[in-house]
Amino acid sequence: MGHAGAHGSPMQLSGGGAVSVRLAVAGGRIAAAEVAARRPRAVAALVGRPADEAARLAPLLFSLCGTAQGLAVARACEAALGLAPGMDAGAHEPARGLLTDAEALESHGWQAVVEWPALLGAPPRPAALRDLRAATAAVAPALYPAGDGLRIGGGALRPDPAALDGALARMSDWLETQVFGGPPPGDADALAAWAAGGRTDAARLAARLLAPDLAGWGACGVGALVERSAEWFAAALGGDADFAARPHHRDAPALTGPLERQAGHPLVVSATARHGDGLARLFAARLADMAEMPRRMAGTVTALGQADPTDRRAADGPAQAGTGCGVAETARGRLAHWLRLDGTGRLADARMVAPTDWNFAADGPLARGLAGAEVPDAAAAVARARLLVAMLDPCVACEIDVV
Repeated sequence: MGHAGAHGSPMQLSGGGAVSVRLAVAGGRIAAAEVAARRPRAVAALVGRPADEAARLAPLLFSLCGTAQGLAVARACEAALGLAPGMDAGAHEPARGLLTDAEALESHGWQAVVEWPALLGAPPRPAALRDLRAATAAVAPALYPAGDGLRIGGGALRPDPAALDGALARMSDWLETQVFGGPPPGDADALAAWAAGGRTDAARLAARLLAPDLAGWGACGVGALVERSAEWFAAALGGDADFAARPHHRDAPALTGPLERQAGHPLVVSATARHGDGLARLFAARLADMAEMPRRMAGTVTALGQADPTDRRAADGPAQAGTGCGVAETARGRLAHWLRLDGTGRLADARMVAPTDWNFAADGPLARGLAGAEVPDAAAAVARARLLVAMLDPCVACEIDVV
């Protein structure tokens, strides 16, 4: 039995857990692929805590996507407390989107300068993240100077447009320098030319993934997770305590993440038309997601206004018993938290479904992309499986074994 080793780093781990992949190779194909995700259920630590304490604790429980985790829990608490309808969503929600976009861009940046070089056998460059981290870290204080952006009911929103514009300019410069080596490619022709130039680790990885034997490899045929509403996730999580262990949309697996978000982007449309489903399409989606984030954030900044925290006195008494669900976007895809408050305002139950639960489900995109895929030998099966894992990007380490 061959072992592929762990995919990831301490920054990628979320308190333990792992994805294990077992491949059976025969006749030049992966005859069977068994995928099992063992993600730690840190959400259980929120049960029994008051709503405010749970919202404060959530970002600390998860070493990845802490802002999105905290925001999803805050939104769930707001719904359970009856605060959501009364909040100034016109101000707080765009600002909250900037917080999660900044976090997602930093996660993408980690992939580009640490994980992607490793896939090529090149040294990782974590020091290259310094400027990007400084830029993304400037977003929260430029929105919520009191540091209360994840507060239930919203914080004191006081946008600083000059500081935000400066942070976005630094993000764009970082992408141009460290990832694209110039303007990002806009279609399949530009992608091929950019890859051939090989000016960055991302371009060199693109050249590998555009090779004829890899570009269409790993096609899974799994539809996108189009659901975004908290109501849908509330029904799914609230109605089935085991939903996260086998998530499904319309009785079928679903894919979430950059490809789902960027399916209509010209680069992704063009790459799909040329290469079909598979590695090239997934990588094009990740590139498009990175390139679009500063642009989308810039559009949001122009629409920001000031807002004060929501008065929570209306949530006193019976309203403290209820259920709620909060949804947030991460670099890896859609995250949802559902919770139930008892009559004292403490969490009586808490559940979540994360992108890894969808993309690495037993019958999900990874498993379907691997099963039946052509491989010349067992070593190639491991190498190609690792590429597909990287494009789907689990939030825990991944081990690959070949039987």
